[in-house]
Amino acid sequence: MLFIKNAHIFTMAENEYVKGCMLVKDGKIAYIGEDLTAPEDAEVIDAKGKFVMPGLIDAHCHLGIWEDSIGFEGADGNEATDPITPHLRAIDAITPTDRTFEEAREGGVTTVCTGPGSSNVIGGTFATIKTWGIRVDDMIIQETAALKVAFGENPKRSYSSKGKTPSTRMAIAALLREQLYKAKAYKEKLEKAKDDPDKKPDFDIRLEPLVKVLNREIPLKAHAHRTDDIFTALRIAKEFDIDITLDHCTEGHLIADILAKEGKYVISGPHLTERSKYELKNKTFKSPAKLAEAGVKFAITTDHPVIPVQYLPMCAGLAAAEGLGEMEALKAITINAAEILGLKDRIGSLEVGKDADIVMFNGHPFDTQTKADIVIIDGNVVFRRK
Repeated sequence: MLFIKNAHIFTMAENEYVKGCMLVKDGKIAYIGEDLTAPEDAEVIDAKGKFVMPGLIDAHCHLGIWEDSIGFEGADGNEATDPITPHLRAIDAITPTDRTFEEAREGGVTTVCTGPGSSNVIGGTFATIKTWGIRVDDMIIQETAALKVAFGENPKRSYSSKGKTPSTRMAIAALLREQLYKAKAYKEKLEKAKDDPDKKPDFDIRLEPLVKVLNREIPLKAHAHRTDDIFTALRIAKEFDIDITLDHCTEGHLIADILAKEGKYVISGPHLTERSKYELKNKTFKSPAKLAEAGVKFAITTDHPVIPVQYLPMCAGLAAAEGLGEMEALKAITINAAEILGLKDRIGSLEVGKDADIVMFNGHPFDTQTKADIVIIDGNVVFRRK
């Protein structure tokens, strides 16, 4: 049991406490307010002078899948031998002992949604995990969080160089549609088999994740930078009446009003990179502000290892400086990210009953000189700066 006192608490919910306290019990927040006395058996943490907030969340990255300081041997994010690999699962590639997890915790990042890259049209499923643990099975919040699909230059580049399809945007869309139609037929057979088991089709490991998408159990996680690719992603989502998040959405600021009408979630970034390819030519830190102004619900991503995940607050701070504003930027790496992942009942804000994922910064998190002094995940102190 932990008792935190004298804390300036940004709950990311409705309340802010200038001199607040929190009680953590059994991995959850048991009390938050200003008037509680520390229980006798609680470890007391004096947070005087600290900026206390929920653990940070990166809603799209590849943490643990591209290992640090290593090349091919630790690069497990793209099975670039087949453009259609929906049966791949992030949990089979994540290396929790990679030092980037320690760096994530030291930066205040307590939850990530991590998964395969964008070489394939369908790359496999992402998983949402806490950043503390040795065995990935014990870190999982969502084993199957979303199904990664990719539009634009990356699949074109991966397969045209091999003389294989897709080498055009038309082929990317066609391959995705083909698999969704196959999954639709497979799903119909499964449903008919409920009344007649003899009609049950042979198990298809590649189509099972797509059935989850068709059932709206998980969304498509769509890698799309350019406006044309964003619109293709939305077109296919409408055709099959499925949920989708628009990840990267680099040119989202150019079509912010349209995206607001579409009502889909956006995961914006990474912005702190060079414009390394044509589809990034309109990349700007002003994009999140334009999305917010239009009323689009979005999170900010590092796309780790593109930007090391511990710099998530820096990315949010730079967006704040370009018009987004402090509070909206904080939401983009906490409660908005939790909502986009379907986890706002567990993480993203400091409220009674939620997971006790807490960060104590020694200054404002957007200040580049600020460091996390204490990080708590599920009620456990997993990092304490010496």
